[in-house]
Amino acid sequence: MAEVLQVEVRQSRGKRNSRRMRRAGTIPAVLYGHGEETVSLAVRTDAMQAAVRHGSHVVELAGAVQQSALIREMQWDVWGKGILHVDFARVSADETVEVVVSVELRGQSPGVKEGGIVEHLVREVEIECKATSVPEKLVVNINHLKLGEAITVADLALPEGAKCHGDPVAIVAHCVLPVAAPEEEEVIEGGEAEPEVIGGRKEEEEGEAE
Repeated sequence: MAEVLQVEVRQSRGKRNSRRMRRAGTIPAVLYGHGEETVSLAVRTDAMQAAVRHGSHVVELAGAVQQSALIREMQWDVWGKGILHVDFARVSADETVEVVVSVELRGQSPGVKEGGIVEHLVREVEIECKATSVPEKLVVNINHLKLGEAITVADLALPEGAKCHGDPVAIVAHCVLPVAAPEEEEVIEGGEAEPEVIGGRKEEEEGEAE
C-alpha cells in the first residue's frame, strides 16, 4: 500500500519563505504532469522522511490534493541528510514509470564457510513497471551462493511485467576468495640500506682527481 502524505497548497515562494517553512517543519514541493497545472505544495518533513526511509517511490497525496504521485526528484542539503525540496509527478494506476530501486542482500552465503567473502557490486538498478507495482527495494537471497558463484542482474526477481534497464550480465554479488595482501619488502639485514645520493659518486671521483 502506498504511503499517504498530507499536503497543503503553498502560497508563498522564494528562498526566504522556503527556509521559514523548513524551520516550521515542512518541506516545499511541487506537483506536475499529465498536462495539468503545476501546484506548489508543502509536505510535513517527518512524513516525507519516513516515506524515504521506507523506500517509497509512489505515494498518495491527501489534503489539498487527492492524487497518486511519483517522487520524481528530491533536493538535499550539503550533508545529504535534510530534504530541501520535492518534485512530485502525477501518475495513474495503469501508468508505466521508470524508477531507480535499491538492491539488498539477505541471508548467509555458504561460500563464506569455505573461506570466501561476499562482494556486493550492484546496489541499485533502474526498472520500468506499473506505478502500482513499484517495489520499495529488490531483495536478493544469497543462501545458495557458493564459493565462485555469482548473481547477475538477470537473476533479480522483478515485479510482474517489469523490465530492468541494467546490463543483464552485470554481477550484483559474488562469493570469491579474499585477495591476499602484497608481501612487505624484505628489510636488509643490519638495517635499512643507505639511499644512493645522485651525483655523489661523480663528485667523489672529481675530488680524488684534484
